Amino acid sequence: MKKLLLLLMIVPMIGFGQCVGNCENGQGIMTYKDGRIYTGSFKNLTWNGQGTATFPNGNKYVGEWKENKRDGYGVSSWDDGSKYVGEWKEDMKHGLGIYTFVSGNKYVGEYKNNMMHGQGTFTFAVGDNYVGEFMNGNFHGQGTMTNADGSVEKGQWENDKFLGN
Repeated sequence: MKKLLLLLMIVPMIGFGQCVGNCENGQGIMTYKDGRIYTGSFKNLTWNGQGTATFPNGNKYVGEWKENKRDGYGVSSWDDGSKYVGEWKEDMKHGLGIYTFVSGNKYVGEYKNNMMHGQGTFTFAVGDNYVGEFMNGNFHGQGTMTNADGSVEKGQWENDKFLGN
């Protein structure tokens, strides 16, 4: 019976890839057939706790995991050069974070369900700077846009459009 149970536990791992260490409940390195590599903590055969995942396309995440999802504080970098440093919840940017776009734009502020949402600062690579409220990824609420030419738009914003004072 013990051998059968052990075999049933090993067969799924063979199908997924190769493990060094304890990839069931402990520390290990799992190399998957699709090229993903996870190094870190495992719980019940899932990524849990601190760990690093690298992907064949060049993407990488270093931080906290919960049941194979980014959850807690971590750093994601993508193959295009963009990067996010901050809080995650159920594999989405959620909480405080800093996102640097490949274009050179940068957002520092609050996220909700993977979108800029709450208070934040968006700095454009061309020198414009918006400080204020965001909703569902847009400038929305009270905010101030200081343009590279020195002009200022301060007041109410809705869906990225300035409505006035």
